[in-house]
Amino acid sequence: MVAEMSPHLALGLLVAGLCSSVHCLPENVTPEEQHKGAPVDDHSLASSNTDFAFSLYKQLALKNPSKNVIFSPLSISIALAFLSLGARGPTLTEILEGLKFNLTETPETEIHQGFQHLLQTFNQPNNQLQLSVGNAMFVPEELKLLDKFRKDAEAFYASEVLSINFKDSKAAVKLINEYVKNKTHGKIEKLFSDHDQLTNLILLNYIFFKGGCLWKTPFDPHRTYDSEFHVSENKTVEVPMMTLGLETPYFRDEELGCTLVELMYTSNDSALFILPDEGKMQDLEAKLIPETLTRWRDSLQPRHIDKLSLPRFSISSDYQLKDILSQLGMKKIFTNDADFSGITNDHKLAVSQVVHKAVLDVGEEGTEGAAVTAVRMMTSSLHALTVSFHRPFLISIFCKDTQSIIFLGKVTNPKEA
Repeated sequence: MVAEMSPHLALGLLVAGLCSSVHCLPENVTPEEQHKGAPVDDHSLASSNTDFAFSLYKQLALKNPSKNVIFSPLSISIALAFLSLGARGPTLTEILEGLKFNLTETPETEIHQGFQHLLQTFNQPNNQLQLSVGNAMFVPEELKLLDKFRKDAEAFYASEVLSINFKDSKAAVKLINEYVKNKTHGKIEKLFSDHDQLTNLILLNYIFFKGGCLWKTPFDPHRTYDSEFHVSENKTVEVPMMTLGLETPYFRDEELGCTLVELMYTSNDSALFILPDEGKMQDLEAKLIPETLTRWRDSLQPRHIDKLSLPRFSISSDYQLKDILSQLGMKKIFTNDADFSGITNDHKLAVSQVVHKAVLDVGEEGTEGAAVTAVRMMTSSLHALTVSFHRPFLISIFCKDTQSIIFLGKVTNPKEA
């Protein structure tokens, strides 16, 4: 019996990362000098980012029970950490605590160093994951950024600063959409609509799998066949089902009632597919905490699977995250009480909206995806083993070098784009 599920595919993109400690950066220390300090705690950042990712996933799944869900917590975390560079007082605390950092244990400087290290790792030329991650600011001429904010944005987040005229709304939307389309190689063509009223400042993060992640053992397209996928107890859909036999990490979790299969990419990375027993999806989702993932990873053992069946799918979603981020504790950033005095002295700024868009394709050769997050700111006011993923399942794509969960999601209906 499958739990009451929406007849849709829900796939959430999850982050991870690298470090973690918080308060304003010392005025007399440059970001370059700060980066030469104590080693960044990779595990601490990864743990906070994973915690934030699961919190966000649960909110999105709850808010959209009958819709597809796909998002990149990595992109959202980076965009909000970037925003926090200009936040002060309680506004700063809310953002960083909302990102699940323990501010008594983790100084702010280390958080920014952690994201800096993460960005540098992903953008290295020898990065086999072929993940391209970057940040940009769209700034009108009349808004004078503080030198410290501009320098920190460049040093920690390698942010471009691009001039824009928000008074010509149509031209501004066109400029931003073209930038996003270029950076995601056409995977995301439109972030904003022509009628969107853009305001005083936009901070933007993008993520793109440049060549896609190629499976170490690819599926043979000739063996892909049409098969039934059980969306719920009373509904099935026909999907293209990929199949192969291989030896790969496997774990049967009797405690939580699920089966795990890890598929390796040609890089040092992997996708973890989690298949709950019938009727166990909601129970499993409730147990999605960083400790569960750690236990799963420690329990995986190589096992020969005679037949592995996995649906081929492609999905995309876009979100307005204001309400959900407010529920996760980031409230002041959207109000007149917001303190972004670290960005500019010219205007009192607040965040008007956080817009997010993500795309993910999983096929015979591998995985390809892209995501964009934009922060819009305004002036405030033992036997032969077979595993068949023919009912709703979870997927987690993992970068081992950075201990980062790049994608986390749930597939309830592979047929729904």
